[in-house]
Amino acid sequence: MELTTVWFSLIAVLWIGYFVLEGFDFGVGMLLPVLAKDDTERRVLINTIGPVWDGNEVWLLVAGGATFAAFPEWYATLFSGFYLPLLLILVALIVRGLAFEYRAKRDDARWRARWDAAIIIGSFVPALLWGVAFANILRGVPIDADLEYVGGFFNLLNPYALLGGLTTLSLFLTHGAVFISLKTDGRIRHQARELAARVGVVAAVITVVFLGWTQISTGSIASAVAFTAAALALVGGLVAILGGREGWAFLGTFVAIGLGVAGLFLALFPDVMPSTLSDGVGLTTTNAAATAYTLKIMTVVAVIFTPLVLAYQAWTYWVFRRRISVDHIPAQPPTPATSAR
Repeated sequence: MELTTVWFSLIAVLWIGYFVLEGFDFGVGMLLPVLAKDDTERRVLINTIGPVWDGNEVWLLVAGGATFAAFPEWYATLFSGFYLPLLLILVALIVRGLAFEYRAKRDDARWRARWDAAIIIGSFVPALLWGVAFANILRGVPIDADLEYVGGFFNLLNPYALLGGLTTLSLFLTHGAVFISLKTDGRIRHQARELAARVGVVAAVITVVFLGWTQISTGSIASAVAFTAAALALVGGLVAILGGREGWAFLGTFVAIGLGVAGLFLALFPDVMPSTLSDGVGLTTTNAAATAYTLKIMTVVAVIFTPLVLAYQAWTYWVFRRRISVDHIPAQPPTPATSAR
């Protein structure tokens, strides 16, 4: 197997890891105003992802870095053409991260409400725009003979791309609701389980339509197998959540998202960014790749450090595997100003 194919596959794996892990983070953030009745319950929801959300974002950083090093032409065209949506995603992720760190810094209801809004919006924007971005990559964008994007922002807002955004949004909502039911106890757990079943049906319909459209447009036999398996896993997850088996339900949504993303990359290969122009030149794993020597060095580094990162992240999830409820949330500590009065 050529190193360009190896690195295309590795980048696909990194994006799969990002979506299946950060996906439930986004879902939890978006469900903050839906499942939490008061500040204590909001703290329960935030604490379900508190130990892991920043580690999940590492997958995005590594995927971006690997794309820059292995396929510099892909990286350059992608970030120049998708500048505005990627900027919005970056700002949303930054504000969301600040919200997790700062919402408890002051014992003030308005202060926490503003940071809660930042978590909700900072989760919604990436959940929607990642689907829009990936759908446009699959559909193709205007790339000229100089391998430069020549379209505008509104080229990205086509029906197929918007359906892709709704697909990731609904899947992440379902994934997050299932994760909450798995990680909490009491009222939140039961309400999350009911919500996951309702939202999951909508997500299943949207996902099947989007994957079917993708298969008809650019699919292959391999992508058809992956899409079919993803749909079956999602249905299995919904059946499990209806039966109150949250662990199997989470496995179902986890596998469904992973196989769905894998199918998208299989449908894309060997392209990385097709061109919609008749006289344009699309980017492939060949003309967008770095030098062979660069890919060799990267492969050695990946072989050494990837198992270490996976082991550390698996350990983190094992340590914080237990359920939490409102009974585990201590009273909000008084601020210095409050204690002085």
